[in-house]
Amino acid sequence: MSGLDVNKSNNPSTLAPAKRENKMLRFLNSKKVAPYIFVFPFILSFSVLTLYPTIQAFIMSFQRILPGQVEFIGLQNYQRIFNQTFYKALANSTIFMLLTVLILVTVPIILAILLDSRLVKFKTFFRSALFIPALTSIVVAGVIFRLVFSESDQAIANQIVGFFGFDPIRWQFTAWSGMFLMVMMASWRWMGVNVLYFLAGLQNIPKELYESAEIDGANIYQRFTNVTLPFLKPIIIFVTTISIIGGFRVFEESYVIWQGTSPGNIGLTLVGMLYQQGIQQNDMGFGAAIGVILLILIFVVSIIYLLLTGAFKRGDE
Repeated sequence: MSGLDVNKSNNPSTLAPAKRENKMLRFLNSKKVAPYIFVFPFILSFSVLTLYPTIQAFIMSFQRILPGQVEFIGLQNYQRIFNQTFYKALANSTIFMLLTVLILVTVPIILAILLDSRLVKFKTFFRSALFIPALTSIVVAGVIFRLVFSESDQAIANQIVGFFGFDPIRWQFTAWSGMFLMVMMASWRWMGVNVLYFLAGLQNIPKELYESAEIDGANIYQRFTNVTLPFLKPIIIFVTTISIIGGFRVFEESYVIWQGTSPGNIGLTLVGMLYQQGIQQNDMGFGAAIGVILLILIFVVSIIYLLLTGAFKRGDE
């Protein structure tokens, strides 16, 4: 029996598959191949879900697309873009972006510092409470905001305004109040997420630096500017960048408040204009052209910001 086992183990026909399997494992585990295996799922998903749709949108922007008919029309879609409606949508998106960046960077830093300090108790509860709005459906949030900021005298917001002696406000029918509603909803949704980003950054700052600064006589402001902010710079750049992108891509806040059509286009955004033209009016080529312009705008603004903040510099520069 043992002789049979020896002969079987020495049989070339049984050794060949094992050698091929070992060679394959060594090949897959090699330093030249393994990194590509790990990044392949990302490359595949990026190519299918991002790169291919972007290329298709760019091609569609030069076409007139009708049911059963596709025709290349050159730059006609781009020539149609630059009108008063586009400028209104661009202005609304830009103002929204600037306000949300200002709020969603400065306020979360303050809240994160408070939650990281010894002054606040029940820190876990507050961290969870701040994150809940990000998990809430935007449709539900829109219904609540429309009820709270209704033009009725009995609305909660108008009752608060009336308590201070002011007349009721038609929140959804004036430009400044409409922008206020969109900014407030976006800030309410994403405040807790940004707080968690900054909390993670604060917890990576060595406590010895604060102790040394305090021994040297540095006050709270000096410790914040000389210790906290430099260590939080990568987080600030990241949060600001995603806030810029999210600001120009705003759509949900406007749609749930005005159901797609705001009076006098006070809530019209670039993505909202894309939705109106491309989906509602079935002008897919024109909608794709708006999307390409929006993509270029976001890319240019983001690159300029990253260059100004030195995000592309190496650590030793």
